[in-house]
Amino acid sequence: MADSKTLTAACHCQSIHFTITIPAVSLPLKVHICHCSVCRYTHGTPCIFHAPLPAGVVPQFVVPSSIDKLTPYNHAESQGTRHFCSTCGCHIGDKSHDDGGWVISTAIFTKPNQGLWEMRSHAFTNSSLDGGLSAMFSHIGGRQLDVFNDSGDSIRTGAVKNEGEELRAECHCGGVSFSIARPRKEFLASPASEGWVLPRDTTKWLALLDLCDDCRLVDGSNVIAWMFVPIDHISPSPLGDLIIGSSKSYKSSEEVLRTFCGTCGATVFYSCTDRPGIVDVAVGILRAPEGVMVENWALWRGRISSGDDGLKYDPDFSGALIEGLKVWGNRRGMPDDFVLPRV
Repeated sequence: MADSKTLTAACHCQSIHFTITIPAVSLPLKVHICHCSVCRYTHGTPCIFHAPLPAGVVPQFVVPSSIDKLTPYNHAESQGTRHFCSTCGCHIGDKSHDDGGWVISTAIFTKPNQGLWEMRSHAFTNSSLDGGLSAMFSHIGGRQLDVFNDSGDSIRTGAVKNEGEELRAECHCGGVSFSIARPRKEFLASPASEGWVLPRDTTKWLALLDLCDDCRLVDGSNVIAWMFVPIDHISPSPLGDLIIGSSKSYKSSEEVLRTFCGTCGATVFYSCTDRPGIVDVAVGILRAPEGVMVENWALWRGRISSGDDGLKYDPDFSGALIEGLKVWGNRRGMPDDFVLPRV
């Protein structure tokens, strides 16, 4: 129909595959970038990207996909039910308890953004404590983003007091919970530390922002952040398949194993065969009292990972983040670049 457009969405494993038909007058979909603790701790990402669908527009699942292949998640303060793929953990969006309307993720469409959605605002930035990614960019495609907070959001951070030299990581439901230690003397003295700790500050782990297509379709968010930590610096130690508590595992390729909470859907770990002994920890579940960017624990790379993927999928957003990260990192003296060691 000339007065509507049908968009297709799918998660990484393709268990979830659906279409939505949007009236032309409702395009582009209006997107808010949410920084609240609930969204961060259910996705495992620094923020999430959601677009409310027009009234009456709901996902139409393509067989054999169905809503039964999604895991629903509710909590005491939820106004809607969050849904994520039971196989790969990809969040597709939230369904309102009041009217049944959907708020959909902009990360899971099968075609790049060509007038399909438009990011309009940063929401609940107070919850991030340090601004999170909102501190990196205020404009997208020449448009200034609105900033929205409510009176109680600044205290709903979910941050916890970390005892001693440990950093707490925990998903929203609490089913996955562990602590990360700072680089230990024996690790720093061993060849295994080479490339994983920079001489400029041996108390911090390396971290980066990632725009790769695989992560986007596994997390259901346009960007994810990782901090690289040796498995033996994590307590309790994850099992061989990186399972802790309520987590589930998913192989996104022959070389890559990922885990996510099977209850609330938060991304937890990423590991690959050419980096044995090291896991990528999803920064979105870290509970640092200083804020989302865990600057007391992480040295951030000023160059974004898989920038080409991001620029193909959403050039305006990705361009703003890439440039904003450079400025943000330079102001803090973060390294412009580092190369992750390989076996």
